[in-house]
Amino acid sequence: MSRCARSILAAPMTVLAVLAGSALAQVELRMTWYDDGSESQVMRDLLDRFEAENPGIEVVMDVVPYSSGILQSLPLQLASFQGPDLARVTDLGGLSEYFIDLRPLVSDAGYWDANFGPFLDWMRPAGSDAIPGFMTQLTVTGPYVNATLFEQAGVEVPTGDTSWTEWAELSREVAEATGTPYAMAMDRTGHRLAGPAISMGARFFDDTGYPAIDDEGFRRMAQLMLDWHADGTKIPDVWIGSSGSYVAGNEQFVNAQVAFYMSGSWQIGQFTNLIGDAFDWQAVPNPCGPEACTGMPGGAALVGIADTDHPEEVALVLDFLAQEEQLAEFYGRTLFIPGHLGLAESGVDFDAELPATVAALDTFARQVPKLHPTAYALQGYPYNRVVFDAVRDRLTQAMVGELTLDQAIERMQSDIDEQIEEAQ
Repeated sequence: MSRCARSILAAPMTVLAVLAGSALAQVELRMTWYDDGSESQVMRDLLDRFEAENPGIEVVMDVVPYSSGILQSLPLQLASFQGPDLARVTDLGGLSEYFIDLRPLVSDAGYWDANFGPFLDWMRPAGSDAIPGFMTQLTVTGPYVNATLFEQAGVEVPTGDTSWTEWAELSREVAEATGTPYAMAMDRTGHRLAGPAISMGARFFDDTGYPAIDDEGFRRMAQLMLDWHADGTKIPDVWIGSSGSYVAGNEQFVNAQVAFYMSGSWQIGQFTNLIGDAFDWQAVPNPCGPEACTGMPGGAALVGIADTDHPEEVALVLDFLAQEEQLAEFYGRTLFIPGHLGLAESGVDFDAELPATVAALDTFARQVPKLHPTAYALQGYPYNRVVFDAVRDRLTQAMVGELTLDQAIERMQSDIDEQIEEAQ
């Protein structure tokens, strides 16, 4: 049955109006969406504009929680051919088999190649030249600090290259001087941990390109995570106090419960709205290890789903949204780093008055040239979600004493091997 099936009310006074309305909305598309802040409002404005220009198509946005709706439910829906027509996703390589190829459907495939080319490789099957969708944002992982707490503690916020251990020491000093409950927080995800681990020397791949966790660099960062949770440097609510999948530490940072928070550029819009000028907050460069001072690249893409009943209409929607005029407005209003090469070069007029917002955008943009090649390789690896989840879950078990670090790393690798074998 088509997803656009509708029921027509039989009331005599309304039947003509209903029939007229159905003639104008002959195709209904469902878009699964999640919010980092309130970007669904901006997308809705753009979709309203699209619908005004294309009265035969209606796009219904289903805004769902990121963890339960995108990470957990959506893959199951796609695997059972019960997915939406379009979806905003972050597991680009892992879900690529379900994405549409817009190349034969869009008006100018060359425009897409020229402006989204490097990012299309993240969301297409290996060896393919498919155009599945476009990046709603390019993200870079990195930390934020509560600058007000640093000032109250009389501790200068470092401006040059600063190591992870130095940041931990400074954050503990700030927390102790100001009575802040905890010094640091990091989102509970292997993706957020990957940049610090690579900075410490983690390779993540063997010489054949297969995931390999156990090396000195990874152990160095994993041990720091264990130590910081054991001595109270890290807030336990995010990693130890949670179970299942992804957990963010943004609420704790907004409520001034931590001095230092490792997350990423997608938090800028939310912090602008939720913190405002309640306290001084700022993004700071990624801490360093002996190998690098890197975060992880990433982002979210809006893609079409291959089993849609309406591929031509899906292509019309995505082609409209992907044009510079619409994307410049979307990036500018949502305060997202552009995932569009033309706009990255020409610049985006960000709708921001708060100095902290403008400074944070600049800080994250300046992190892009520092991203390590291993970070790009890991982000583009089609089974990276398997790696991230294994690291997250087994390291948490080590934090609570269920496993030693040796046992945790052994089981990380075993989980990765088993799940990749199943997927292949």
